[in-house]
Amino acid sequence: MRLLNSYVSMENYPITISVDKAMHHFEVGEYPHHNEEQCKYKVFENGVYVASFEPDAQDFLHVCQNPGEINEEVLHLLADQIEGHHPHGINDNIRKLKL
Repeated sequence: MRLLNSYVSMENYPITISVDKAMHHFEVGEYPHHNEEQCKYKVFENGVYVASFEPDAQDFLHVCQNPGEINEEVLHLLADQIEGHHPHGINDNIRKLKL
C-alpha cells in the first residue's frame, strides 16, 4: 500500500494513452475505502493528480474530478483502460452487455 496525498491506496499501476501522436503516461491509484468526498480511482501524470473516476451503480466509470483539465477523449480512453484493469468488478457488466 502507498500513502498519497494522505489517502491510503493500493499500489499504483501505469497506463499509457496515445492520442494524435501524443503519448500520455499516467499512474492510477485505487482507493477501495472511498467515500462521498473521495473518488475511487485517482489518476496522476508526472506525479501530479490530474483526474479521478467513480463507478456508477452499474460499475461504469464516470469522471469524478478533472483538475488537470485532461482532454475528454483521453479521459474516455483512461476509463476504458481502468475498467479493463479490473475484470472482476467493473468490466463484468461490460462483458454481459457484449454477450
